[in-house]
Amino acid sequence: MSKTHVTTKVNGDEVEFLCDPRETLLDVLRDRLGLTGAKEGCGTGDCGACSVTVDGRLVCSCLMLGVEAEGKEIGTVEGIAQGETLHPLQKKFIEYAALQCGICTPGILIAAKSLLEKNPAPTETEVRYWLAGNLCRCTGYDKIIRAVMDTAAEMREAS
Repeated sequence: MSKTHVTTKVNGDEVEFLCDPRETLLDVLRDRLGLTGAKEGCGTGDCGACSVTVDGRLVCSCLMLGVEAEGKEIGTVEGIAQGETLHPLQKKFIEYAALQCGICTPGILIAAKSLLEKNPAPTETEVRYWLAGNLCRCTGYDKIIRAVMDTAAEMREAS
């Protein structure tokens, strides 16, 4: 099968790639662009490990085709930090030990960042609801929720 040429932006950088029309965005990110932060946990959109943003909307990259990225703005966990400076969410995840094996962490960080961009003052219930599509088998969720809540408070104070 012939490959399709795709031009898109990933983490603010213009990117071009060739992909099979049946190839998922997750596979393109990992195998063609070397962005291995998004993980394949289930391949059915149930676990959130592959979460990215597409034009500011949270999506499971295992459910989107790479060719659908044409002309879109893709955000991955690799784009959260500013150079060597970690995003406040990343700092709080470390501070709260809100990660263990790391399979779910990139997707949860992307989802939490997306939430805080849309709602800088979420309640605990809103955080739990927003992250309900991200499964973690290691930590439970309390440390994750506390890290997100504390990040939201810190970011509000800083602005």
